[in-house]
Amino acid sequence: MLAELSERFPERGFGKLSQLIRRRGLVWNHKRVWRVYCLMKLNQRRRGKKRLPNRYPKPSVADEQINGSWSIDFMSDALWDGRRFRTFNVIDDFSRDALVIEVGLNLPVTRVIRTLERIAAWRGYPAMLRLDNGP
Repeated sequence: MLAELSERFPERGFGKLSQLIRRRGLVWNHKRVWRVYCLMKLNQRRRGKKRLPNRYPKPSVADEQINGSWSIDFMSDALWDGRRFRTFNVIDDFSRDALVIEVGLNLPVTRVIRTLERIAAWRGYPAMLRLDNGP
């Protein structure tokens, strides 16, 4: 009975399987169910999640000229009434100038592209863009 239930419900553990056995009409004590559960070697520990390998990011190096690289990032906060707003920040890494801080309740991709093109028309294109890929 325990073998059939463990094959049918492999995601359930000892506690759930012993409840199912009691509901099916067998009056097995939970200690007997545990003994049979262990004899069938069902009490093996489950494998944990596979962890991602450590990444070694390159240290950020200050550029030697303006427009060498720009850093781009999104930030968010909430107003007093609970509405969320986002900011789109573009910073020149050499001069540490905030080239633009675009604020809005939503920032669609067309608005982000338009903002980057506006900066490029004013200052020229950078040699490299540095992005933050999230948490």
